[in-house]
Amino acid sequence: MGAFEQIAAVLFVCVVAGALATLLRQPLLVGLIAAGIAVGPEALGLVEATEEIELLAEIGIALLLFVVGLKLDVRLVQRLGPVALATGLGQVIFTSAFGYLIATLLGFATVQAIYIAVALTFSSTIIIVKLLTDKRELDELHGRIALGFLIVQDIVVVLAMIAITAAGDTGEGGLAREFAGIALRGVLLLLAVAAIGTWVLPRVTHLLARQSELLVLAAVTWAVGLAALTHVLGFSSEVGAFLAGMSLASTSYREALSGRLSTLRDFLLVFFFIQLGTSFELTAAAEQIPAALLFSLFVLVGNPIIVLVIMGLLGYRKKVAFKAGLTVAQISEFSLILVALGAAQGHVGTDVIGLVTAVGLITITASTYLIYGSDRIYARIEPLLRVFERRRPTASIDFDERTVEPSHVVIGLGRFGRTVCAELEQRGDDVLGVDWDPRSIRDDWSIPVLYGDAEDPDLPEQLPLQRTRWVVSTLRGRDTNLALVQALRRHGYRGRIAVAADDEGSEQALVEGGADLAIRPLHVAAGPLLERLHDDA
Repeated sequence: MGAFEQIAAVLFVCVVAGALATLLRQPLLVGLIAAGIAVGPEALGLVEATEEIELLAEIGIALLLFVVGLKLDVRLVQRLGPVALATGLGQVIFTSAFGYLIATLLGFATVQAIYIAVALTFSSTIIIVKLLTDKRELDELHGRIALGFLIVQDIVVVLAMIAITAAGDTGEGGLAREFAGIALRGVLLLLAVAAIGTWVLPRVTHLLARQSELLVLAAVTWAVGLAALTHVLGFSSEVGAFLAGMSLASTSYREALSGRLSTLRDFLLVFFFIQLGTSFELTAAAEQIPAALLFSLFVLVGNPIIVLVIMGLLGYRKKVAFKAGLTVAQISEFSLILVALGAAQGHVGTDVIGLVTAVGLITITASTYLIYGSDRIYARIEPLLRVFERRRPTASIDFDERTVEPSHVVIGLGRFGRTVCAELEQRGDDVLGVDWDPRSIRDDWSIPVLYGDAEDPDLPEQLPLQRTRWVVSTLRGRDTNLALVQALRRHGYRGRIAVAADDEGSEQALVEGGADLAIRPLHVAAGPLLERLHDDA
């Protein structure tokens, strides 16, 4: 088969595996990894176009980290720095030391034990971010902290790979030159991205936002382009994509971009799990099952415990520390890359590759269940975790400096929408406007605005609806408004919804579709609508 036919066949297997996982009430991620193993060379043998699948996987990873970066403000990064650094480095040191001890006790040579120990320290940023995103926990405190120390781990793995590749340099100071070069390139990269994010991107995005498709295309280009640049500079492509997202995090378009890219991101990530599944060498892994089970138990239990200890000492509550700790209860795809690099240098053999492959398969699968069931697990073992918490926990991070909790959300800031917003504001209500076109907002506009697309099914996830009594759509497309009403109800919004209609038939259809009120702007003024909003509040 050609590359296109292979990809079609692989996608079919993924759909079947995902459907079976759903029917069996198992996490979708487990089904996708199983599909990757099934289409690999040791099972169905469907995958030969590995370069094409690897390319799609890399783009998916870039988009995933880009969307994560969009949600991180620089001020949050500054606040998360100490706990991320302490936890990330502490976990790396702990796991390396005890992993080396276990490997030597099992009879591995010194160099092999070092590779195994280092491989056990890295957790998968991609998998954890995907799991926390699915659970809608990435924006919670433990999710932010976990992301911070996962990034610290990514930096450590880059340094480890530099050390391995530079080990063959027999020239004096070869390793020192490599580290100095990567440090200099890193500083220059951060300065350049910061400058672009401060002075260029705010103006460019405001211009591009006049065409929503163009803004999305530009965002993807920026994410993939910076990911490619960081790869050339000797960093991982994930670092570049993450920085690209962070550079846009302070703009008004971050929520809209996040929503529009989520579907494309999830589709392309399928190829990451395919690639991950096909990289598992099952034959070699089967020979290392006893040792793999011992190392897996160490990763699944030991890594979360060290995170609990460190975060407890820093003053965090036990539940936050526990849920953050579960994110390091698996090893990364970088662990496989690291030992493969060591094999290419002649430092380790196939037995180490098989061992790390088996540990990866076991821990990734097991940690998926742990993270999905974290709340139930915590409820059962909560008394045992009290030893990790200070008598008076002191650490907290306020993520709500810019949080808006409106009583009314108005979607569509055309003439009618702006009138509704202005009247509500004059009456003392807290109002949030939502619109995609920035040209609809005047310079003297005082009401907070979130840039979003009403046709995006994930728009309700971007809206702060906890206190919202009314969501008002002034858009005049019946299908758009019906989709919006359904998305709001599916999201769990229990407040009232008012939508605009063009004619009597559309008005009736919208009410039957779940809207509490349908109005025709061409036939009524904003006054009666506002009276109804307040009468029914």
